[in-house]
Amino acid sequence: MPVHAATVADLDELSEMFGAYLGFYNVDKPAAQVRDFIAARLDNADSTILLARDEQGGALGFVQLYAFFASLALQPAWLLSDLYVCEPARRQGVGEALMNAARAHAEATGACGLQLETAKSNLPGQALYERLGYVRDEAFYTYWLGLN
Repeated sequence: MPVHAATVADLDELSEMFGAYLGFYNVDKPAAQVRDFIAARLDNADSTILLARDEQGGALGFVQLYAFFASLALQPAWLLSDLYVCEPARRQGVGEALMNAARAHAEATGACGLQLETAKSNLPGQALYERLGYVRDEAFYTYWLGLN
């Protein structure tokens, strides 16, 4: 299945899928706010969004990556922030194709690795990540400080 870097031409489909992604995590945001967020990512080029499509061109899912520096490795890396596959396309290899495209992008840009986090309840995602060679971090905790 084709996976390509998203552009502004993909905004409508990406916004709809991102809204569904937020819904998966029980986050309710207005559609206009979701669209503005995705449009800003595309306009500012501060993330890389890879989009999977079926052979007819229909959107199947996306992965969003943010560049950062892995300080302990003294090298660039990528944060795999968001992965979403539309419900009808699940269990058909779309997630794996997106994860492999993310890896290829990271390798092509000279990154030392990919980092991600997922909900403890996301067992299908965890199984996919581990099957693809991702190792669960047992040495560090993730903390969050909300500022709003």
